[in-house]
Amino acid sequence: MKTRIAFAVSAFALALVADAFAQGPLPPGTYKADPPKYTGTTVVQNNAEKKVEPKCPISGKPINKEYAVDFDGGKVYMCCENCPAAFKKDSAKYAAKAHLQMVQTGELTQVACPFSGHKLDPSKTVEVEGVIVAFCCDDCLAKAKKAKGDELVSLVFKDTAKGFKLTKDIKKDEAK
Repeated sequence: MKTRIAFAVSAFALALVADAFAQGPLPPGTYKADPPKYTGTTVVQNNAEKKVEPKCPISGKPINKEYAVDFDGGKVYMCCENCPAAFKKDSAKYAAKAHLQMVQTGELTQVACPFSGHKLDPSKTVEVEGVIVAFCCDDCLAKAKKAKGDELVSLVFKDTAKGFKLTKDIKKDEAK
């Protein structure tokens, strides 16, 4: 009895393999190319191809580049003449949204995990207000996925020291 079962399983497996070879090669384009291998030196792009309209960190309205404030080595744009004074009065309150805007406008670039400062894994991402943010591991990704809305913006962008650099500084480093 065992011999018959073993023979039947072997015959079935052989039939499957023979059928796969009989079908011939798959037509081009059936499978996408393998993704690039992770090298540990990923810099996540600022999503330039994706049209994201930066918002004023005070009001949430579209920005007007006429009203700008210097902040953390870059510029943050406001919607009207009243918002710069409000921002300067309590910039810590608006820091997360200001940093988000700096990423949206290309002033800041992600270079590491915003939580740990470790190397990025480009397969572990979350979209935050139109910006794709990468993380180093499943734990950091899960932490981000638990948060929503302003809580997520604050979690990722309040303190950018670990995961983001001024784009102009990155370019200076590359030029050396």
